[in-house]
Amino acid sequence: MVDSYVYAAARTPFGRFRGALSDVRPDDLAALAVSGVLAGTPSLDPAAIGDVVWGNANGAGEDNRNVGRMAVLLAGLPTSVPATTVNRLCGSSLDAAIIGSRAIETGDTDIVLTGGVESMTRAPWVLPKPSRGFPAGDMTAVSTTLGWRLVNERMPAEWTVSLGEANEMLAEEFGISRERQDEFAARSHHLADEAWASGFYDDLVVPVEVGGDGGPFSRDEGIRPGSTARKLAGLKPAFRPDGVITAGNASPLNDGASAVLLGSREASSRIGLAPQARIAGRGVSALEPRMFGFAPVEAAGRALRRAGISWSDVSAVELNEAFAVQSLACVDAWGIDPGIVNAKGGAIAIGHPLGASGGRLLGTLTARLRESGGRWGVAAICIGVGQALAVVLENVTEDRA
Repeated sequence: MVDSYVYAAARTPFGRFRGALSDVRPDDLAALAVSGVLAGTPSLDPAAIGDVVWGNANGAGEDNRNVGRMAVLLAGLPTSVPATTVNRLCGSSLDAAIIGSRAIETGDTDIVLTGGVESMTRAPWVLPKPSRGFPAGDMTAVSTTLGWRLVNERMPAEWTVSLGEANEMLAEEFGISRERQDEFAARSHHLADEAWASGFYDDLVVPVEVGGDGGPFSRDEGIRPGSTARKLAGLKPAFRPDGVITAGNASPLNDGASAVLLGSREASSRIGLAPQARIAGRGVSALEPRMFGFAPVEAAGRALRRAGISWSDVSAVELNEAFAVQSLACVDAWGIDPGIVNAKGGAIAIGHPLGASGGRLLGTLTARLRESGGRWGVAAICIGVGQALAVVLENVTEDRA
């Protein structure tokens, strides 16, 4: 067995639902992310990529028919470069990186390009196919943007509640107040804006030409620098009349793509870069569907154990902020310093285009470790229907090479 490493990462800016990226197809977004990460590795012959593993949560529209392969072809890579698309909902692109790292570690290939894409704006409506032609009754078109659709009647009702309702239950179970959630959300916006202003994201984000007179779209669209807990407190609950979850303390609907290049240490000469971070541990966990927001607790624990370290060793955490309440529940359970979590902003501000979010987490975590010099970091993400994934990274510095 050999080790696998992160060499490079790139992503598009994340656009709002019906926002700047609404006219860009998801397969084109994916191709832009592929091109972006390869632009950062100009010495790499794309033909040397042994496989492409791509994440996508929808697959019902323009992202159908293996969008990973579509991205490879649209980005102009040699037709000899294979690709597959995986679906673990919100965790799809982190799952892609996990699969890619295993391929490298087992010796199946030396270089794997991973990533993911989602256009929640362009997700289509679908109709259930009737068992017989020309049904007498009406048919209802169902949105594929987010959440359950065409639910199996045999599925217990408590497992198919909305994502928002599930997190209202989580808030009740752990006693997490609306005030704490709004404070967490405001922090996300503040830190994301600060990170952009400092230039942290300049080398991670590739602009997208969207037409019109506004020039290239180059910054995450949902960040609101002026957000405060006081302002967010004025928003109405979104799922219960007396609830605590609002549009302000939950991640929005978004469009975007991310890519991460993985390789063995021996692949360094072909990639033309030194490895940035070693994939030191991986974890997957599952629990009852309504508790999905809490699933990262065990996933991260498993990844840490496999890396042979504990939370006291970790200096940076990238936790996908699906909802402020589930993020707070995980941070509380881990017993870690909240200051090391999402120090460059999180999904509440930056956005959560489902299939692309895991790649964003991994790329951001790698950059944070390189910036700070910290040794260990954790990327974790909750997944609808009761799952989670986590990856431990070890910063690769010259004295450890």
